[in-house]
Amino acid sequence: MFDSNAFDYINILDKAADAAWLRNEAISNNIANQSTPGYKRQDVAFEDILSKELKMTKHKSLDEAIANIDLSKINGEIYTDNENLSYRLDENNVDIDTENVELASNQTKYDGLMDSMTAEFKRLQSVMK
Repeated sequence: MFDSNAFDYINILDKAADAAWLRNEAISNNIANQSTPGYKRQDVAFEDILSKELKMTKHKSLDEAIANIDLSKINGEIYTDNENLSYRLDENNVDIDTENVELASNQTKYDGLMDSMTAEFKRLQSVMK
């Protein structure tokens, strides 16, 4: 992470990419445990945490909010999703079709975040020339 306002968006993108990577790991773990009796699917909370922190800054613009956000509070957190829900006799709540769709969706999000970070660095590089 960088301590300069020039990198504010890159720092947020970095946190989002870390959360997406963590979500890929959680989804992969769900897929690996699709046949494990009693296993409950896991997911990662990030977007809600980021939204909450942005709302707490009470700034008029997104630029101001991002510049003043406490990045140490914004991390992806693994949680057990619908732990009381199970539609299978073995008490497992993993649906392999849903997990595959989530994995593909999350991979697309991760790729987009990487592209955005690359574009931000290219913009900074062009300014420094």
